Amino acid sequence: MTQTQTPPNAIPPELKQQVTAWRRYLHQHPELSFQEHQTADYVEGELKKLPNLTLSRPTPTSILAVLKGAAGAGRTVLLRADMDALPIQEDTGLEFASQNPGVMHACGHDGHTAMLLGAATLLSASPETLRGEVRFIFQHAEELFPGGAQQVVDAGIMDGVDAVVGTHLMTPIPTGVIVLRDGPLLAASDVFNIRIEGKGGHAASPHETIDPVVIAAQIVLALQSVVSRQRDPLDPAVLSVTQINGGSAHNIIPGSVTMTGTVRTFDAELREKMPERMEKLIKGITEGYGASYTFDYENGYRAVINDPKITEMLREVTRETLGAEATLSEGRPIMGGEDFSAYLTKAPGTFIAIGAGGPGYAPHHHSKFTVDERALEHGVLLYVGAARRLTQAG
Repeated sequence: MTQTQTPPNAIPPELKQQVTAWRRYLHQHPELSFQEHQTADYVEGELKKLPNLTLSRPTPTSILAVLKGAAGAGRTVLLRADMDALPIQEDTGLEFASQNPGVMHACGHDGHTAMLLGAATLLSASPETLRGEVRFIFQHAEELFPGGAQQVVDAGIMDGVDAVVGTHLMTPIPTGVIVLRDGPLLAASDVFNIRIEGKGGHAASPHETIDPVVIAAQIVLALQSVVSRQRDPLDPAVLSVTQINGGSAHNIIPGSVTMTGTVRTFDAELREKMPERMEKLIKGITEGYGASYTFDYENGYRAVINDPKITEMLREVTRETLGAEATLSEGRPIMGGEDFSAYLTKAPGTFIAIGAGGPGYAPHHHSKFTVDERALEHGVLLYVGAARRLTQAG
């Protein structure tokens, strides 16, 4: 009797079903950043069923699994998946929709975790075919600054690591398209808060007040010139004021107004200059009106800069493992942020965007978000291929 062989660009059918089952279970049981206790326990329980893995908890809600290859000396590679969910009420109507009110996997982290579990399953079953060492980090709290990546890095999981690989399922990208881009991929994401202290009073007597609403409006417009007139147009940057709060009634000029927003950059030098340039404008405008201000600027996640050499190796891995199943794309830089950048301060690496949708799929962080589960297999194969290739790369 002839036994059916799994094609080179596929995983065994039973594992494919298991990866889907893992994703759906995690989707039903989402937990917010820094609260992923049940998720971590579940993932650890699944990893304990696998052979040849050494498990530890770098933080209370993250899991590190270590697999030592038995085929000789090689490099150490870290594969990363994030596990946290978002404070969103799910509205997908899926039979495996969230069972936790107000919490939802609306960014694909359930899929990332399931894919890395699938990769751990395949690699741990055959350490004799693997050189070096593979570390699997199931990371907490990507969605909420200061982020889980920096915490697990501080715990030492990157000590001795030669290369790091992360993935992200992307619904704006059609299933089957794999984006591998050299250099800048995701922006540094910073946050600022401004408070304007004026002098409140009756709206019918504005001359007796120092109107912080008018001042805030001028500041919003002026800040746009930091990007449009104080930056090389070839260096991408975004400055957005996203919240303005002040006032209590139609006939009262408030005494103060608060503003919040975000700055996104790729270039480290430009990032460093942004707070100073912003404050000069804020200071000049508020003092010109006789008001005062406070300005707080907090650096968030660093930019994700893909290593060209590792990225090229992963292009070869994609061609070899997915073949005609996938279309390689250079893609474009994205002004969104990711704490994967914390790993890149310790070792070179690459972040892969995996197409998991296309037209008709809801965007990330949306109440109707879901992924095309066919992309889960692509993620498993890319993780496995990356581990085999990078552990033996010179």
